[in-house]
Amino acid sequence: MTEGDIIVPSNSRPEFADQFEAKIYWLSKEDLLPGRVYILEAVGGKSEATISKLKYRLEKDGQHQIATNTLSDQQYGVSNISLAGAILYDPYSMCNAMGHFNLLDKFSGEVVAEGEIHHGLRRANNVHWQRLDIDKQSRANIKHQVPKIIWLTGLSGAGKSSIANLIEKKLIAKTRHSYLLDGDNVRHGLNKDLGFTDADRVENIRRIAETAKLMLDAGLIVITSFISPFRAEREMARNLFDKGEFIEVFVEASLEVCEKRDPKGLYKKARAGEIKNFTGIDSPYQPPEHPELVIDTVTLTLEQAADKIIGYLEAISG
Repeated sequence: MTEGDIIVPSNSRPEFADQFEAKIYWLSKEDLLPGRVYILEAVGGKSEATISKLKYRLEKDGQHQIATNTLSDQQYGVSNISLAGAILYDPYSMCNAMGHFNLLDKFSGEVVAEGEIHHGLRRANNVHWQRLDIDKQSRANIKHQVPKIIWLTGLSGAGKSSIANLIEKKLIAKTRHSYLLDGDNVRHGLNKDLGFTDADRVENIRRIAETAKLMLDAGLIVITSFISPFRAEREMARNLFDKGEFIEVFVEASLEVCEKRDPKGLYKKARAGEIKNFTGIDSPYQPPEHPELVIDTVTLTLEQAADKIIGYLEAISG
């Protein structure tokens, strides 16, 4: 035996699953955000985890169910949880020790929730990855390019969309195959059902990251222009890609500068209370800590900014 081994009766073996329904007791001052990546720790294993669906919140009596898309401090709820890797478990009703888990913040390590597993979800057991003869490298080879993700992040008004548009124009002029995913444009289709709450912002970035991954797999150079205010979701996006494929570009301009520019009049509306959950005013923006590039749009023109990003892209692409 080695440390971490679990001794169980031969006629009562734990189950093995990467999805399950669970009751959660939320402990953090920051609200639960479905789609955000947490760390799940249990007797039967440890894995990255996301709340794939928050089914309902439980009132204090434990009986009444309230529809919700988040949980606040000291609230109970029932949710579906998806793991990056399967763990051993027993339903909490059968074995408290094997059915209990903690959720931790991925960056701080703080315990943000405790949970009790109800049962496993076997919906994905018969879904397997289909091996294909044509892969990402084959698609990139016929385009004579190295696929990359250029992920522009920054406050509204920093210049992301203008720079992204110019990058794509310059790439097309160089006969590169690219696609620009713009934050406003995707909300007219793919993400038109999402608002601007923290939970919706998390889901917005999750969908965009998965879409960008498909486009990169097609061999494209993908440019994304989104505020993407939270570090956790930008890290989630980065982790979808192979090392070196994801280029995080911080389009930097102070709140004062962006508010002075205010090309769409959004800051004025936010200050007047006409727009809620506006990044920089009543919703936070967390600047990147280690981006591949920082573009200061106070000192650089749009042309200079686009050229700097393309220069970096070409330098690392060989």
